[in-house]
Amino acid sequence: MTELGHGANRSSRIAGFHRKSPQERLDLVAAFAGLDQGTVDHLANMGNLSPQLADKMIENVIGTMNIPIGIATNMRVDGEDVLVPMATEESSVVAAVCNAARQNYATGFTTSVSGTLMIAQVQAVDVADPHAARLRLLDKRDEIKGICDACDPLLVKLGGGFRDLEVRLLETLGGTMVVTHLIVDTRDAMGANAVNTMAEKIAPHIATWTGGRVFLRILSNLADKRVARAHTVWKLDDIGGASVRDGIISAYQFAEADPYRAATHNKGIMNGISAVILATGNDTRAVEAGAHAYAARSGRYTSLTRYEINKDGDLSASIELPLAVGLIGGATKIHPTAQACLKVLGVTTAERLARVIAAVGLAQNFSALKALATVGIQSGHMALHAQNIAIMAGAVGDEVDTVARVLVERKTVRIDVAQEVLAKLRG
Repeated sequence: MTELGHGANRSSRIAGFHRKSPQERLDLVAAFAGLDQGTVDHLANMGNLSPQLADKMIENVIGTMNIPIGIATNMRVDGEDVLVPMATEESSVVAAVCNAARQNYATGFTTSVSGTLMIAQVQAVDVADPHAARLRLLDKRDEIKGICDACDPLLVKLGGGFRDLEVRLLETLGGTMVVTHLIVDTRDAMGANAVNTMAEKIAPHIATWTGGRVFLRILSNLADKRVARAHTVWKLDDIGGASVRDGIISAYQFAEADPYRAATHNKGIMNGISAVILATGNDTRAVEAGAHAYAARSGRYTSLTRYEINKDGDLSASIELPLAVGLIGGATKIHPTAQACLKVLGVTTAERLARVIAAVGLAQNFSALKALATVGIQSGHMALHAQNIAIMAGAVGDEVDTVARVLVERKTVRIDVAQEVLAKLRG
């Protein structure tokens, strides 16, 4: 290994680091941080992702972070049975979807999508006559369409491309901004690269037409023209009766009214959604940002789901949120594990993928609310988490299940207790 020195003499300024191979970088990092050989060997093992591919996906690669992939069973979406891959490090997430879907398997989930439209924003400032400038831009719609579509002829050939134009006057601390929205159908791509290219291409023209200065030109992750919806009914007999139904509705009403509760409520929804997003190589941060912004679109942050009682007295549930996902481009197309997960799902369009993901989000939320309204969230979660604690305490093989079982029986899932149980087990 190359020695970089230790303590105060270490420097993070490493000339040509980005030009080195992953192994060379790892050797430098190991010397810098004083890593033992076991840690170095662990980082060097990139699992089922080749070092060459990893090195092309992001910068300065030294290893990979492997996340378990579980399968959500029992899911029936629009009359079709699907197995859903979920990549997550959090216990009980996959089990929650399986349990929720089992309880409404006969009904299943009905879904819809509003389309595959993405928004690119172009910001113009220092416009002398913003109201008149807005009209000038609207008059240029056909010209703008031609410029945008010329950026991606293949997208147009596939049925996508520029669809519409919106121009907003935004009052800010710096004065009135003229913000142009390019509405683009990105079809089976998430579409960030396509719409960003169009925004950058059109920006100089907008500066000329408005007489202002253009700064930002980039997509919006509040993809509110790309909304996915899912609905289902959980029958009273399948969920434990009216008291359980009423507890779930009360929990939803709490989240609907209180942003402190809504933040955790929606985080639970995203446990399921982000797990499918990650498994399929899509952008978890973009989807999460869009979902939370959508939850606050009324000016008050609230629940992404809705619960009510239908005419038969059963629990009717729905979810609605932006889901900008794709099947082509980025990690979705080049990561072999993402490709394998898409094969398991059997989806052939971005719209179908969004539909399934919305159903998963609703299932996840139902399970969380049911647990909260009955036995409490810790009962099921900690039973699964106990295995992680057992491993942290040093348990191996069959010891893991034995220690975890004792922790659950004692209702004390702590590492010090796990260490004590393990010590006794080993005599």
